[in-house]
Amino acid sequence: MAADACIGVVGVSDAETQAHTIRLELVDEPGELLRALAPIADNGGNLLSVFHERGHLTPRGHIPVEVDLESTPAQFDDIINALRENGVNVTQAGSERYGEEVTVVLSGHLIDTDLSDTLSRLESCASATLADFSLSSEEGTGKRSSARLRLAVESGSVEETLATVREVADEKDLRVVEPFVGVA
Repeated sequence: MAADACIGVVGVSDAETQAHTIRLELVDEPGELLRALAPIADNGGNLLSVFHERGHLTPRGHIPVEVDLESTPAQFDDIINALRENGVNVTQAGSERYGEEVTVVLSGHLIDTDLSDTLSRLESCASATLADFSLSSEEGTGKRSSARLRLAVESGSVEETLATVREVADEKDLRVVEPFVGVA
């Protein structure tokens, strides 16, 4: 899939400046907002507004930030890539970035098989981001646990995302309860 198709700007000349919205999740530490805004300026974007919701937290305990900017489509791609390379969690980039959602349940030894690694690997999937997460586990390690994951998925990429979930689960001997896709 072409990069332009992922951000909903197909058919627009690279010379045309457009308004874009990016949604981020930031850790509540000094300098994080500046670290997230630097790639916009460094790649030729013009900052229009920043909505920083410090009083609210995402399901992962991060601060949601919405950034409006102007750039060409090529600059926008560079900005998004630079943000991700800098470790900034981009939850939405452009209006169609994550147009679908899918919820799965993982069951097994989630904690013993490094839950953080599991979530990070699913987050690194180019077509999805973790929108919500809940964990149920008995006390102590060595016990089975289950997690419900709601994933925001790029439009048309549900099957690709589910394949990634299955792959990670297989490697860690976890069970996956998948949604009924296409059932009304």
